[in-house]
Amino acid sequence: MKFNTLLTLPAALLAGALLMGALAAHADEAIKTVYHLPDDRLATLAMNNISNHLAADPGVRIVVVALSTGVRAFTFGAQDAGGRPYAEWVDQLAARGVEFRICQNSMNALRLTQKDLIDKVQLVPSGVAEIARLQAREGYVYIRP
Repeated sequence: MKFNTLLTLPAALLAGALLMGALAAHADEAIKTVYHLPDDRLATLAMNNISNHLAADPGVRIVVVALSTGVRAFTFGAQDAGGRPYAEWVDQLAARGVEFRICQNSMNALRLTQKDLIDKVQLVPSGVAEIARLQAREGYVYIRP
């Protein structure tokens, strides 16, 4: 019984050291975050959250994925309740490295075309598929404002 305990302790210490090494190796990497925007009524909240996020962690990598009615925030003329055009938000946040991806399926459902979209946004075939891909294949964490 004592022999098993003596073997268990070094194995646990080794596993802990390996885990700490792995965590330390990732500590210097930028945190990758995907913001899910499924509703244009959440756009101002999302933009404020992203601005605050960048202020707290300037090295963060952020991708916004808009789908459903959330895509409306990225059309020409869209503005927040205070009258600020979302295009201004996008310009400022894109200058800080934020990427904006818009769901083509939602665009089709809302009868919108790429000509309706503001600059600095990119179309993706499916917003939900893009979110899943970013999480599963690229290690992004998920936030929904």
